[in-house]
Amino acid sequence: MLAFVIRSFLFATSVVEGASMYPTLENGERVIFNKAVYLVSEPDRGDIVIIQRPTKNYVKRVIGLPNDTIEIRDHVLYINGEPDEQLYLGEEEIQATADYGPVDVPPENYFVMGDNRSISKDSRNGLGFIEESEIIGRSEIVIYPFHEFGWTR
Repeated sequence: MLAFVIRSFLFATSVVEGASMYPTLENGERVIFNKAVYLVSEPDRGDIVIIQRPTKNYVKRVIGLPNDTIEIRDHVLYINGEPDEQLYLGEEEIQATADYGPVDVPPENYFVMGDNRSISKDSRNGLGFIEESEIIGRSEIVIYPFHEFGWTR
C-alpha cells in the first residue's frame, strides 16, 4: 500500500527517449521524478520537467514562464529582453540554437526546450506552449545506468 501511495502521489520513474536533452540527460537513462513538488509550488525557469501528452511523455527544460517574452537571436536566448546565460549548456549547444521569436508565453502556460537545441522537439517546433496541467513532475535523480547516478540539474 505504501509503495502505491508513493508511486501515485510522490515519486515515479521515467525513461529518457532520444537525445533531445543531451548532454544533461542521455537516451535510455531512467530518472526519478517528483510528482508532489508542483502541488505546493509552480515550475521554475531551468526545471527539467515531465510533460504528459496523450501519446507520449516528454522530458524538457522550462525556459519561459507565464507572460514571459522569449526570443533567440544570434545564438543568445533573451527572456523579457534580457540575455539568459544558460549555464547548463555547453558552447556547442548554445551555437546550435537557431533564431526564434519573439513570442509571448500565454498565462498558465510554459515555454520548454530540450538541451540539445539542434534536434529537440519542443515549444519552438511541435510541442507548442505547455499548459500547467500537462506538467506532471520535476526530474530529480538519474538512477540508471548506475555510473550516471546523480541529480538532474
